[in-house]
Amino acid sequence: MSDERLALALAVTIRHDGHGGVADDLAAPEGLTAWVRELAEPLRDVLDARAFTADGEALGAVRDLRAAVRALFARAVRPGPPSSADAHRLLPGDLAVERLNAAVARVPGTPRLEWPEDGAPVVRAARPAGFTDTDRLVAALARDAIGFLAGPDRERLRACPAPRCVRYFVKDHPRQEWCKPSCGNRARVARHHRRHRAES
Repeated sequence: MSDERLALALAVTIRHDGHGGVADDLAAPEGLTAWVRELAEPLRDVLDARAFTADGEALGAVRDLRAAVRALFARAVRPGPPSSADAHRLLPGDLAVERLNAAVARVPGTPRLEWPEDGAPVVRAARPAGFTDTDRLVAALARDAIGFLAGPDRERLRACPAPRCVRYFVKDHPRQEWCKPSCGNRARVARHHRRHRAES
């Protein structure tokens, strides 16, 4: 499941809308339902994603987890800047870790993230009680986030610096600067326009 990078998929449900603003793929239960169904394969061991239908509780739980994941991603990319989508309203690090741990604790036998301010993330065991489909979904996403944050991909996590982009991405090769080629094109065009204006 970690190969699918569920945590990154969750984080990028907040994205540039193509018109200078920010879009939220999880703005309503229908959006969460569609998103979970798209992830049917990586979630196959957790729940029947094709039959999943989100309600308000599921939406709230996943959005709360996403806020924690994005706050921890912002922490992971330091000293670089976080995504501009939520840089002004990030959860404090200790609250984000607490929220992530609470999410993963919704399912028995799950890991627990501990991330001291002056150290590296460490995975510990947790043993909570019963669970629902929402519990399984939230715990699976949180488990993947813990694995991601405590694993080697955290060191390659970046906030895309392209104009108007709000996505996080994993830098897969040394020369990669943006989350996708269109962001690189947009950044080059913006740089060209700035130079052209400076010369005028």
